[in-house]
Amino acid sequence: MKIAQIGNLIEFKGGLRGIVEKVNENSVIVDVTCMDNYRDLELEQKTVVNHKNYKIIELTNQ
Repeated sequence: MKIAQIGNLIEFKGGLRGIVEKVNENSVIVDVTCMDNYRDLELEQKTVVNHKNYKIIELTNQ
């Protein structure tokens, strides 16, 4: 299992996407406001996603 890093774009929960803001031992904190339909989905601005429950879409250069 590859663990996301800060700045990576990840996909989780059936197509939701977000940018990783913090990496914890078992999860990441993700900002979902990067999605075009963020306001329509009525989501919180940030959410926690377990490492087992996401796929890395785009890596950042770190």
